[in-house]
Amino acid sequence: MNTRAAIRPASPAAVAAQPGADDGYEATVARRARYLSPSLKTFQAYEKPLMLVRGEGQYLWDETGKRYLDCLAQNLCVSVGYNHPKVTEAAMRQAARLQHATTMFFNPVPARLAESLVGWMPAGVDWVVHFVNSGVEAVDLAVQMARVYTGNFDVVALRNSFHGLHGTGQALTGMSVCRQPMPAAPGFVHAMQPDTYRGPFGADTQAYVTEFSNTIAFCTPGRVAAAIIEPTQGFGGVVPMPPGYLKAVFERTRQAGGVCIADEIQTGFCRTGTAKWGFQNHDTVPDMVVMAKGIGNGYPLAAVVARREIAEAFASRKFFNTYGSNLVACAAGQAVLEVIEEQGLQDNARHVGGLMIGHLRKLVGKWDIIGDVRGHGLMMAVELVRDRATREPADRETTRVHQLLREEGLIVGHSGFYKNVLRICPPLVIAESDVETFAGAFERAFERLHAEA
Repeated sequence: MNTRAAIRPASPAAVAAQPGADDGYEATVARRARYLSPSLKTFQAYEKPLMLVRGEGQYLWDETGKRYLDCLAQNLCVSVGYNHPKVTEAAMRQAARLQHATTMFFNPVPARLAESLVGWMPAGVDWVVHFVNSGVEAVDLAVQMARVYTGNFDVVALRNSFHGLHGTGQALTGMSVCRQPMPAAPGFVHAMQPDTYRGPFGADTQAYVTEFSNTIAFCTPGRVAAAIIEPTQGFGGVVPMPPGYLKAVFERTRQAGGVCIADEIQTGFCRTGTAKWGFQNHDTVPDMVVMAKGIGNGYPLAAVVARREIAEAFASRKFFNTYGSNLVACAAGQAVLEVIEEQGLQDNARHVGGLMIGHLRKLVGKWDIIGDVRGHGLMMAVELVRDRATREPADRETTRVHQLLREEGLIVGHSGFYKNVLRICPPLVIAESDVETFAGAFERAFERLHAEA
């Protein structure tokens, strides 16, 4: 099909005048191919695109009316479910009152949300909040603040990490598939990630800590601005930091003059089930926290939460984001925090996530292709290998299971450096009654894969 010839551009007036124009599957696929950037194909979920038209709670529907149990939550953005009445009402009420005011003007909505976020942070620290629009913006701002505050330049990240695909975020991200073939921003070094399943030191946490210290010693001037770490590496395949690692490397970072940044863009807002923030599972408190995704439930909202003295050091020059603190997004964010607490979603993540990962672990004894099941709360993963001894990545098989799960009505992620990890991170509202559906879909998908072999 020649998509360039199939669709001619319509004027904005014509589009507005024809709300019933063809928005079906084929027309949408053709329109996207003709008018949206080809780079979007690099982040497409399935070979045959899945078109979503409606969502409610933990469920999604495509254009044919088929329902799916969503176990990816739009890459962890939808925390309290699709079309949550409280969040929707808060956003609509604010949009009808005043949709935006830049930070040069005052409004109670961002101030109230900042107060609520500080209330979610560990006590005993004078925290302040800076709102931005996306996770990568928050990462970029945090790095700038760290450099100005410390007077140092180099920043340590981990291999296999994901901190965004723009500018600073791309330079921090530790995967070749996420790096463009051009010089990265200077001043970033990568230590070995403590992957207890696939890493060269296995479960020897101290060896990874030593390697982190050596990275500072050999790859920097010995003084650093910051270290930024995901308590659980998300896009890299749901790789949790082992006990003791985060606390130790944060201590080493401070010894080298740096501040400690926890990237909670994926792990935050009660997703792990045992705490509000991933770092709280590691007996440590960072100096800065970057957060996004789940805070807005799909509305573009992110933040840097930092110790006041770090933020004050950054106040000597002008800085703002045109759409930072957007009123509609902040109103939605306030409602999200309230819903999480009112509905007990942290406990739900712990309980339902425990049931889900329990079913996945039962499959390990049945299917040799499953090399590892890991995670906690509603952030878990299944890694597929062709041989458990060599751990050869089963990338093609993972792609097939990903598709089979879709056919079974289950949406999961497909990630990991070797493209052999199924990532499972549903909205926090997923219910115990959904676990049977989830387990059945996985069982049937592996049975079908085995039958096709």
